[in-house]
Amino acid sequence: MNTTYYDHGTPAERWERAGMFFDAKDYAAAARVLGGLVEEVPEQTGPRLLLARSYYHSAQLRRAEEELRVIVERDPVEHYARLMLGRTLQRQGRDEEARPHLRIAAALGGSFDEE
Repeated sequence: MNTTYYDHGTPAERWERAGMFFDAKDYAAAARVLGGLVEEVPEQTGPRLLLARSYYHSAQLRRAEEELRVIVERDPVEHYARLMLGRTLQRQGRDEEARPHLRIAAALGGSFDEE
C-alpha cells in the first residue's frame, strides 16, 4: 500500500489536516486531502462543502460548481452551499444562473431584500 501525506491517517486526522491547510490558505493542498475523504464518505456534507470552498478559493470554479450542485441536490435548503454556488456561477460570468441560487440563499438566511 503506497500512501502519501495527503491520504495518510484516519478520516478524522485527514479532516483535521485539511482544515489546517485551508486555514493556512493552502487551498490546493486542502483539496487534495478532501478529495479522497469525500470519495470515502460521499454522504457527508461537511467535507464536500470544504472541498468546494477549497476549489473556489483556488480558482477551480468548475470543480467547485460540481461539488456544490451535489450538495444542493441532496439538501436544497443548505444555505451556505446555495450562496457558494451563486457566487461560483457569478465568478464564471453566469449571472443569470447565479441569481436564483443567491435569492434562495438570501431567503434561507432571513434576508428578503429586493433587488
